[in-house]
Amino acid sequence: MLVGVILPGSTADPRDPLGELASLAKTAGAKVVGQIIQRRHKPDSGTYIGTGKAKEIAALAKAKDADVICFDNDLSPGQIGALEKIIAEEMGKKRTEAMKILDRSELILDIFATRAQTHEAKLQVELAQMQYTYPRLTRMWGHLERIAGQSGGLGIGTRGPGETQLETDRRIVRKRISDLKSDIEKIQERKSRLVAARNREHFTVCIVGYTNAGKSTLFNTLTAAGTYADDKLFATLDTKTRAWKLERGTEVLLSDTVGFVRDLPHNLVASFKATLEEAVHADLLLHVLDVGHPHAQQQFDSVHEVLEEIGAKKKPELLLLNKIDTEEGTDAFPFWRTLHPDAIPISAKTGKGLTDLHEAVYQYVRGQQVDVTLEADVGNGKLISFIESHTRVREREFSDGRVTFRAIMGKQTLADLARNEQVEVKTVGDVTD
Repeated sequence: MLVGVILPGSTADPRDPLGELASLAKTAGAKVVGQIIQRRHKPDSGTYIGTGKAKEIAALAKAKDADVICFDNDLSPGQIGALEKIIAEEMGKKRTEAMKILDRSELILDIFATRAQTHEAKLQVELAQMQYTYPRLTRMWGHLERIAGQSGGLGIGTRGPGETQLETDRRIVRKRISDLKSDIEKIQERKSRLVAARNREHFTVCIVGYTNAGKSTLFNTLTAAGTYADDKLFATLDTKTRAWKLERGTEVLLSDTVGFVRDLPHNLVASFKATLEEAVHADLLLHVLDVGHPHAQQQFDSVHEVLEEIGAKKKPELLLLNKIDTEEGTDAFPFWRTLHPDAIPISAKTGKGLTDLHEAVYQYVRGQQVDVTLEADVGNGKLISFIESHTRVREREFSDGRVTFRAIMGKQTLADLARNEQVEVKTVGDVTD
Protein backbone atom coordinates (compact mmCIF):
# COMPACT_ATOMS: atom_id res chain seq x y z
CA MET A 1 0.00 0.00 0.00
CA LEU A 2 1.32 3.43 -0.96
CA VAL A 3 0.35 6.49 1.09
CA GLY A 4 1.20 10.08 0.26
CA VAL A 5 0.42 13.22 2.25
CA ILE A 6 0.55 16.32 0.05
CA LEU A 7 1.56 19.36 2.08
CA PRO A 8 1.99 22.99 0.94
CA GLY A 9 5.30 23.26 -0.90
CA SER A 10 5.42 19.53 -1.67
CA THR A 11 8.05 18.51 -4.25
CA ALA A 12 5.93 15.60 -5.49
CA ASP A 13 4.74 15.82 -9.09
CA PRO A 14 1.13 17.06 -9.02
CA ARG A 15 0.23 14.93 -12.04
CA ASP A 16 1.27 11.69 -10.35
CA PRO A 17 2.19 12.32 -6.70
CA LEU A 18 2.97 8.68 -5.95
CA GLY A 19 4.59 7.77 -9.26
CA GLU A 20 8.15 7.90 -7.92
CA LEU A 21 7.22 6.06 -4.73
CA ALA A 22 5.71 3.30 -6.89
CA SER A 23 9.02 3.08 -8.81
CA LEU A 24 10.96 2.92 -5.54
CA ALA A 25 8.69 0.17 -4.25
CA LYS A 26 9.10 -1.77 -7.49
CA THR A 27 12.88 -1.40 -7.30
CA ALA A 28 12.77 -2.76 -3.74
CA GLY A 29 10.91 -5.83 -5.00
CA ALA A 30 7.41 -4.93 -3.86
CA LYS A 31 4.12 -5.17 -5.74
CA VAL A 32 1.82 -2.17 -5.36
CA VAL A 33 -1.79 -3.20 -4.64
CA GLY A 34 -3.32 0.16 -3.73
CA GLN A 35 -2.67 3.78 -2.86
CA ILE A 36 -4.16 6.62 -0.86
CA ILE A 37 -3.43 10.35 -1.19
CA GLN A 38 -4.31 12.93 1.43
CA ARG A 39 -3.95 16.72 1.24
CA ARG A 40 -3.26 18.55 4.48
CA HIS A 41 -2.11 21.99 5.56
CA LYS A 42 0.19 20.41 8.15
CA PRO A 43 0.93 16.87 9.43
CA ASP A 44 -0.98 15.46 12.36
CA SER A 45 1.42 15.42 15.31
CA GLY A 46 0.30 12.00 16.51
CA THR A 47 -0.14 9.94 13.33
CA TYR A 48 0.89 12.34 10.50
CA ILE A 49 -2.38 11.57 8.67
CA GLY A 50 -5.01 11.58 11.42
CA THR A 51 -6.88 8.71 13.07
CA GLY A 52 -9.72 8.67 10.52
CA LYS A 53 -7.39 8.35 7.55
CA ALA A 54 -5.38 5.66 9.38
CA LYS A 55 -8.57 3.62 9.74
CA GLU A 56 -9.32 4.15 6.04
CA ILE A 57 -5.84 2.87 5.19
CA ALA A 58 -6.39 -0.19 7.40
CA ALA A 59 -9.68 -0.99 5.64
CA LEU A 60 -8.15 -0.72 2.17
CA ALA A 61 -5.05 -2.68 3.20
CA LYS A 62 -7.28 -5.47 4.52
CA ALA A 63 -9.37 -5.48 1.35
CA LYS A 64 -6.27 -5.59 -0.87
CA ASP A 65 -4.49 -8.13 1.37
CA ALA A 66 -1.48 -5.83 1.73
CA ASP A 67 1.30 -6.66 4.16
CA VAL A 68 3.38 -3.43 3.99
CA ILE A 69 2.33 0.22 4.07
CA CYS A 70 4.83 2.66 2.58
CA PHE A 71 4.64 6.44 3.07
CA ASP A 72 6.06 9.00 0.66
CA ASN A 73 6.87 11.11 3.72
CA ASP A 74 9.33 10.83 6.60
CA LEU A 75 7.60 9.80 9.83
CA SER A 76 8.77 10.05 13.42
CA PRO A 77 9.14 6.87 15.53
CA GLY A 78 6.13 7.88 17.58
CA GLN A 79 3.96 8.41 14.49
CA ILE A 80 4.90 4.99 13.11
CA GLY A 81 4.10 3.38 16.46
CA ALA A 82 0.71 5.13 16.68
CA LEU A 83 -0.17 4.12 13.11
CA GLU A 84 0.81 0.50 13.76
CA LYS A 85 -1.44 0.42 16.82
CA ILE A 86 -4.49 1.96 15.10
CA ILE A 87 -4.16 -0.18 11.97
CA ALA A 88 -3.63 -3.37 13.97
CA GLU A 89 -6.72 -2.67 16.09
CA GLU A 90 -8.79 -1.81 13.03
CA MET A 91 -7.78 -5.09 11.36
CA GLY A 92 -8.50 -7.09 14.52
CA LYS A 93 -4.86 -7.99 15.16
CA LYS A 94 -2.61 -7.83 18.19
CA ARG A 95 -0.09 -5.00 18.38
CA THR A 96 2.71 -7.56 18.02
CA GLU A 97 1.16 -8.54 14.68
CA ALA A 98 1.09 -4.96 13.44
CA MET A 99 1.56 -4.42 9.72
CA LYS A 100 4.99 -3.20 8.67
CA ILE A 101 5.06 0.56 8.04
CA LEU A 102 7.92 2.14 6.09
CA ASP A 103 8.59 5.79 5.46
CA ARG A 104 10.36 7.19 2.39
CA SER A 105 13.85 7.26 3.94
CA GLU A 106 13.67 3.68 5.16
CA LEU A 107 12.58 2.48 1.72
CA ILE A 108 15.47 4.29 0.00
CA LEU A 109 17.90 2.94 2.59
CA ASP A 110 16.66 -0.58 1.89
CA ILE A 111 17.28 -0.13 -1.84
CA PHE A 112 20.74 1.30 -1.23
CA ALA A 113 21.58 -1.66 1.02
CA THR A 114 20.79 -4.13 -1.78
CA ARG A 115 22.72 -2.10 -4.38
CA ALA A 116 25.96 -1.47 -2.42
CA GLN A 117 28.82 -3.56 -3.82
CA THR A 118 32.12 -2.01 -2.74
CA HIS A 119 33.43 -1.76 0.82
CA GLU A 120 33.08 2.02 0.71
CA ALA A 121 29.44 1.94 -0.40
CA LYS A 122 28.55 -0.67 2.22
CA LEU A 123 30.07 1.47 4.98
CA GLN A 124 28.16 4.51 3.74
CA VAL A 125 24.85 2.63 3.67
CA GLU A 126 25.41 1.14 7.10
CA LEU A 127 26.15 4.57 8.58
CA ALA A 128 22.98 6.02 7.08
CA GLN A 129 20.98 3.07 8.42
CA MET A 130 22.47 3.44 11.91
CA GLN A 131 21.72 7.16 11.97
CA TYR A 132 18.17 6.41 10.91
CA THR A 133 17.78 3.62 13.47
CA TYR A 134 19.21 5.32 16.55
CA PRO A 135 16.25 7.63 17.38
CA ARG A 136 13.87 4.71 16.73
CA LEU A 137 15.36 2.31 19.28
CA THR A 138 12.78 3.25 21.90
CA ARG A 139 9.94 2.19 19.57
CA MET A 140 11.79 -1.01 18.69
CA TRP A 141 11.87 -1.92 22.39
CA GLY A 142 8.16 -1.12 22.81
CA HIS A 143 7.40 -4.78 23.66
CA LEU A 144 9.16 -4.30 27.02
CA GLU A 145 6.74 -1.52 27.85
CA ARG A 146 3.82 -3.81 27.09
CA ILE A 147 5.27 -6.53 29.35
CA ALA A 148 5.67 -3.96 32.11
CA GLY A 149 2.09 -2.82 31.69
CA GLN A 150 0.74 -6.36 31.97
CA SER A 151 2.58 -7.09 35.22
CA GLY A 152 1.01 -4.31 37.24
CA GLY A 153 1.13 -0.58 37.84
CA LEU A 154 4.88 -0.13 38.31
CA GLY A 155 6.11 -3.03 36.19
CA ILE A 156 8.37 -4.33 38.96
CA GLY A 157 11.06 -6.64 37.66
CA THR A 158 10.75 -5.58 34.04
CA ARG A 159 11.33 -1.86 33.84
CA GLY A 160 14.96 -1.98 34.93
CA PRO A 161 16.08 -4.73 32.53
CA GLY A 162 14.15 -3.02 29.74
CA GLU A 163 15.89 0.29 30.30
CA THR A 164 19.23 -1.48 30.63
CA GLN A 165 18.79 -3.28 27.31
CA LEU A 166 17.68 -0.07 25.59
CA GLU A 167 20.69 1.84 26.88
CA THR A 168 22.96 -1.04 25.93
CA ASP A 169 21.62 -0.95 22.39
CA ARG A 170 22.05 2.81 22.26
CA ARG A 171 25.67 2.54 23.35
CA ILE A 172 26.33 -0.15 20.75
CA VAL A 173 24.75 1.94 17.99
CA ARG A 174 26.58 5.13 19.08
CA LYS A 175 29.89 3.23 19.10
CA ARG A 176 29.19 1.76 15.66
CA ILE A 177 28.22 5.17 14.25
CA SER A 178 31.45 6.64 15.63
CA ASP A 179 33.53 3.82 14.10
CA LEU A 180 31.79 4.11 10.73
CA LYS A 181 32.26 7.88 10.63
CA SER A 182 35.95 7.43 11.38
CA ASP A 183 36.38 4.79 8.66
CA ILE A 184 34.45 6.84 6.10
CA GLU A 185 36.33 10.01 7.01
CA LYS A 186 39.61 8.25 6.25
CA ILE A 187 38.20 7.11 2.91
CA GLN A 188 36.95 10.62 2.15
CA GLU A 189 40.29 12.22 2.99
CA ARG A 190 42.17 9.73 0.84
CA LYS A 191 39.69 10.05 -2.02
CA SER A 192 39.68 13.86 -1.82
CA ARG A 193 43.46 13.87 -2.15
CA LEU A 194 43.35 11.45 -5.07
CA VAL A 195 40.58 13.35 -6.86
CA ALA A 196 42.27 16.73 -6.31
CA ALA A 197 45.63 15.39 -7.53
CA ARG A 198 44.03 13.74 -10.53
CA ASN A 199 42.20 16.93 -11.46
CA ARG A 200 45.46 18.87 -11.51
CA GLU A 201 46.82 16.37 -14.00
CA HIS A 202 43.76 15.67 -16.12
CA PHE A 203 40.61 17.38 -17.30
CA THR A 204 37.72 15.64 -15.51
CA VAL A 205 34.12 15.32 -16.60
CA CYS A 206 31.40 13.97 -14.29
CA ILE A 207 28.00 12.60 -15.32
CA VAL A 208 25.19 13.63 -12.97
CA GLY A 209 21.43 13.34 -13.16
CA TYR A 210 18.30 11.88 -11.70
CA THR A 211 18.30 8.20 -10.94
CA ASN A 212 17.43 6.07 -13.99
CA ALA A 213 17.96 9.00 -16.40
CA GLY A 214 20.45 6.99 -18.48
CA LYS A 215 23.78 8.03 -16.92
CA SER A 216 25.36 4.57 -16.81
CA THR A 217 24.16 3.78 -20.33
CA LEU A 218 25.84 6.98 -21.57
CA PHE A 219 28.98 6.17 -19.59
CA ASN A 220 29.17 2.71 -21.20
CA THR A 221 28.53 4.10 -24.68
CA LEU A 222 31.28 6.72 -24.35
CA THR A 223 33.93 4.54 -22.67
CA ALA A 224 32.89 0.91 -23.32
CA ALA A 225 33.34 0.37 -19.58
CA GLY A 226 30.67 -2.30 -19.12
CA THR A 227 29.20 -0.60 -16.03
CA TYR A 228 26.00 -2.18 -14.71
CA ALA A 229 22.96 -0.38 -16.12
CA ASP A 230 19.34 -1.36 -15.57
CA ASP A 231 15.85 0.13 -15.78
CA LYS A 232 15.71 0.49 -12.00
CA LEU A 233 16.29 3.33 -9.57
CA PHE A 234 19.76 3.53 -8.02
CA ALA A 235 21.30 0.95 -10.36
CA THR A 236 24.67 2.61 -9.71
CA LEU A 237 25.97 3.38 -6.21
CA ASP A 238 29.72 3.26 -6.77
CA THR A 239 31.53 5.89 -8.82
CA LYS A 240 33.33 4.59 -11.90
CA THR A 241 36.04 6.60 -13.70
CA ARG A 242 37.42 5.79 -17.15
CA ALA A 243 39.41 7.51 -19.89
CA TRP A 244 37.23 9.10 -22.58
CA LYS A 245 38.87 9.88 -25.93
CA LEU A 246 37.53 12.98 -27.64
CA GLU A 247 38.38 14.46 -31.00
CA ARG A 248 41.93 15.05 -32.34
CA GLY A 249 43.71 12.99 -29.70
CA THR A 250 42.27 14.79 -26.66
CA GLU A 251 41.57 12.55 -23.67
CA VAL A 252 39.67 13.33 -20.46
CA LEU A 253 38.61 11.34 -17.42
CA LEU A 254 34.88 10.57 -17.26
CA SER A 255 33.08 9.59 -14.03
CA ASP A 256 29.65 8.08 -13.46
CA THR A 257 27.93 8.86 -10.15
CA VAL A 258 25.03 7.70 -8.01
CA GLY A 259 21.68 8.99 -9.24
CA PHE A 260 19.92 11.80 -7.43
CA VAL A 261 16.32 11.74 -6.24
CA ARG A 262 13.97 14.32 -4.77
CA ASP A 263 13.96 14.63 -0.99
CA LEU A 264 17.06 12.45 -0.76
CA PRO A 265 17.53 11.66 2.96
CA HIS A 266 20.16 13.96 4.45
CA ASN A 267 21.87 10.97 6.11
CA LEU A 268 22.44 9.49 2.66
CA VAL A 269 23.80 12.73 1.23
CA ALA A 270 26.19 13.00 4.17
CA SER A 271 27.20 9.34 4.03
CA PHE A 272 27.80 9.38 0.28
CA LYS A 273 29.84 12.56 0.27
CA ALA A 274 32.93 10.61 -0.79
CA THR A 275 31.00 9.15 -3.73
CA LEU A 276 29.72 12.59 -4.71
CA GLU A 277 33.24 14.03 -4.41
CA GLU A 278 33.66 13.46 -8.14
CA ALA A 279 30.98 16.03 -8.93
CA VAL A 280 32.40 18.55 -6.46
CA HIS A 281 35.88 18.50 -8.00
CA ALA A 282 34.98 17.94 -11.67
CA ASP A 283 35.94 20.50 -14.29
CA LEU A 284 32.68 19.95 -16.18
CA LEU A 285 29.32 18.33 -15.34
CA LEU A 286 27.22 16.45 -17.90
CA HIS A 287 23.65 16.67 -16.61
CA VAL A 288 21.67 13.80 -18.14
CA LEU A 289 17.91 14.44 -18.22
CA ASP A 290 15.30 11.91 -19.34
CA VAL A 291 13.51 14.50 -21.46
CA GLY A 292 10.55 12.22 -22.14
CA HIS A 293 9.81 11.50 -18.48
CA PRO A 294 6.49 12.97 -17.30
CA HIS A 295 8.28 14.37 -14.22
CA ALA A 296 11.28 15.77 -16.11
CA GLN A 297 10.96 19.29 -14.68
CA GLN A 298 10.77 18.02 -11.10
CA GLN A 299 13.79 15.77 -11.74
CA PHE A 300 15.74 18.68 -13.27
CA ASP A 301 15.06 20.81 -10.17
CA SER A 302 15.90 17.97 -7.76
CA VAL A 303 19.32 17.42 -9.33
CA HIS A 304 20.21 21.08 -8.88
CA GLU A 305 19.02 20.98 -5.27
CA VAL A 306 21.38 18.09 -4.51
CA LEU A 307 24.23 19.78 -6.42
CA GLU A 308 23.72 22.88 -4.28
CA GLU A 309 23.71 20.76 -1.11
CA ILE A 310 27.05 19.15 -1.93
CA GLY A 311 28.62 22.41 -3.09
CA ALA A 312 28.72 21.75 -6.83
CA LYS A 313 25.92 23.98 -8.12
CA LYS A 314 28.25 26.59 -9.68
CA LYS A 315 30.20 24.03 -11.69
CA PRO A 316 30.15 24.42 -15.51
CA GLU A 317 27.37 22.22 -16.83
CA LEU A 318 26.20 20.80 -20.16
CA LEU A 319 22.55 19.72 -20.22
CA LEU A 320 21.98 16.51 -22.20
CA LEU A 321 18.39 15.86 -23.28
CA ASN A 322 18.44 12.07 -23.28
CA LYS A 323 16.07 9.48 -24.76
CA ILE A 324 15.10 11.55 -27.81
CA ASP A 325 14.81 8.24 -29.65
CA THR A 326 11.54 7.58 -27.79
CA GLU A 327 8.14 8.97 -28.75
CA GLU A 328 7.86 10.83 -25.43
CA GLY A 329 11.33 12.31 -25.86
CA THR A 330 10.60 13.49 -29.39
CA ASP A 331 7.41 15.22 -28.24
CA ALA A 332 9.05 16.93 -25.24
CA PHE A 333 12.28 17.99 -26.98
CA PRO A 334 11.02 21.29 -28.54
CA PHE A 335 9.82 22.51 -25.13
CA TRP A 336 13.15 21.81 -23.42
CA ARG A 337 15.18 23.18 -26.33
CA THR A 338 13.26 26.45 -26.00
CA LEU A 339 14.08 26.65 -22.28
CA HIS A 340 17.71 25.57 -22.77
CA PRO A 341 18.94 26.48 -26.28
CA ASP A 342 22.46 25.18 -25.56
CA ALA A 343 21.21 21.74 -24.45
CA ILE A 344 22.37 18.79 -26.57
CA PRO A 345 19.79 16.18 -27.65
CA ILE A 346 21.15 12.64 -27.40
CA SER A 347 20.21 8.99 -27.16
CA ALA A 348 22.65 7.23 -24.84
CA LYS A 349 21.24 3.91 -26.00
CA THR A 350 21.56 4.36 -29.79
CA GLY A 351 24.42 6.90 -29.85
CA LYS A 352 22.39 9.58 -31.59
CA GLY A 353 23.74 13.08 -30.93
CA LEU A 354 27.00 11.89 -29.34
CA THR A 355 29.09 13.49 -32.10
CA ASP A 356 27.72 16.88 -31.02
CA LEU A 357 28.47 15.98 -27.40
CA HIS A 358 32.08 15.07 -28.26
CA GLU A 359 32.56 18.36 -30.07
CA ALA A 360 31.00 20.45 -27.29
CA VAL A 361 33.17 18.86 -24.61
CA TYR A 362 36.27 19.13 -26.80
CA GLN A 363 35.69 22.85 -27.35
CA TYR A 364 35.28 23.34 -23.60
CA VAL A 365 38.40 21.32 -22.79
CA ARG A 366 40.40 23.27 -25.36
CA GLY A 367 39.61 26.47 -23.52
CA GLN A 368 40.99 24.98 -20.28
CA GLN A 369 44.28 23.67 -21.69
CA VAL A 370 47.34 25.24 -23.23
CA ASP A 371 49.83 24.31 -25.92
CA VAL A 372 53.37 24.68 -24.51
CA THR A 373 57.03 24.14 -25.35
CA LEU A 374 59.09 23.08 -22.33
CA GLU A 375 62.84 22.74 -21.90
CA ALA A 376 64.59 20.76 -19.17
CA ASP A 377 68.02 19.32 -18.43
CA VAL A 378 68.30 15.67 -19.54
CA GLY A 379 69.77 14.82 -16.13
CA ASN A 380 66.65 15.89 -14.32
CA GLY A 381 64.87 12.54 -14.43
CA LYS A 382 62.23 13.49 -11.86
CA LEU A 383 61.12 16.53 -13.85
CA ILE A 384 61.15 14.67 -17.17
CA SER A 385 59.07 11.88 -15.61
CA PHE A 386 56.58 14.46 -14.34
CA ILE A 387 56.24 16.04 -17.80
CA GLU A 388 55.82 12.64 -19.47
CA SER A 389 53.11 11.53 -17.04
CA HIS A 390 51.24 14.80 -16.51
CA THR A 391 51.07 16.21 -20.05
CA ARG A 392 50.21 14.94 -23.52
CA VAL A 393 53.57 15.13 -25.28
CA ARG A 394 53.47 15.75 -29.03
CA GLU A 395 57.21 15.99 -29.81
CA ARG A 396 60.57 15.52 -28.07
CA GLU A 397 63.91 16.94 -29.22
CA PHE A 398 67.32 16.33 -27.57
CA SER A 399 70.16 18.80 -28.05
CA ASP A 400 73.27 19.77 -26.01
CA GLY A 401 72.14 18.01 -22.86
CA ARG A 402 68.68 19.56 -22.99
CA VAL A 403 65.33 18.06 -23.94
CA THR A 404 62.54 20.11 -25.51
CA PHE A 405 58.93 18.99 -25.15
CA ARG A 406 56.05 20.27 -27.23
CA ALA A 407 52.96 19.27 -25.25
CA ILE A 408 49.38 20.02 -24.23
CA MET A 409 48.68 20.41 -20.55
CA GLY A 410 46.13 21.75 -18.12
CA LYS A 411 46.50 25.32 -16.90
CA GLN A 412 46.74 24.15 -13.28
CA THR A 413 49.53 21.70 -14.12
CA LEU A 414 51.35 24.48 -15.94
CA ALA A 415 51.04 26.71 -12.88
CA ASP A 416 52.56 23.93 -10.75
CA LEU A 417 55.45 23.55 -13.21
CA ALA A 418 56.03 27.29 -13.44
CA ARG A 419 56.79 27.35 -9.73
CA ASN A 420 59.68 24.95 -10.37
CA GLU A 421 62.82 26.95 -11.25
CA GLN A 422 64.30 24.00 -13.14
CA VAL A 423 61.80 24.18 -15.99
CA GLU A 424 61.68 26.92 -18.59
CA VAL A 425 58.39 27.66 -20.38
CA LYS A 426 59.41 28.80 -23.86
CA THR A 427 55.98 29.42 -25.38
CA VAL A 428 52.43 29.33 -24.12
CA GLY A 429 49.26 29.61 -26.16
CA ASP A 430 45.80 28.25 -26.71
CA VAL A 431 45.44 24.66 -27.84
CA THR A 432 45.28 24.52 -31.61
CA ASP A 433 44.07 21.84 -33.96
